[in-house]
Amino acid sequence: MDRSYVEDRVFEKQDFRQNRLPRAEYDNCRFVHCQFDNTDMSEIHFADCRFDHCNLSNAKLLQTAFKNIKFKDCKLMGLLFDTCSEFLFEVDFEHCTLNFSSFSNRKMKKTSWRNCTLQEVDFTGADLTAAIFSQTTLSGARFENTVLEKTDFRTATLFSINPEINKMKKARFSAGGALQLLDKYELEIEG
Repeated sequence: MDRSYVEDRVFEKQDFRQNRLPRAEYDNCRFVHCQFDNTDMSEIHFADCRFDHCNLSNAKLLQTAFKNIKFKDCKLMGLLFDTCSEFLFEVDFEHCTLNFSSFSNRKMKKTSWRNCTLQEVDFTGADLTAAIFSQTTLSGARFENTVLEKTDFRTATLFSINPEINKMKKARFSAGGALQLLDKYELEIEG
């Protein structure tokens, strides 16, 4: 089946819950104030695209390709990014809500989350080498067998990471944040 190709297009205030976004390759497109929540976005390929003020919550992402994609001011709750195509997977998030999403076993070196909420997000087995969690809330986020080498947590909050089950060489923390690495020991630290 030949896949159609859409380039340099702006989709504004589109509701794709009623009329599904066609399976195609979208290159250098911009989606503004669009509704994708609870839709099937499987096998759609996005490259060099931007999503602004969109809702993609609970969308199905089976073999969806996200290549150099920017999400800003988006609601991305309950997304299984671990079912996306691995080929050239690259995403960036700013002012987004990603609660209850999964990046399990995903290679995401140098990924940036700025001013995001990542409550109960699963990073089990992910490679987050040199990733940045800037002004990001990580309440209940799961880090197990996760590569966190050179990852920047200096301005992240509410995380709990066990250094014994994650690779954390040269990870960066603020002085207060470093104390959160001791959570599992239930210590009473006074300052």
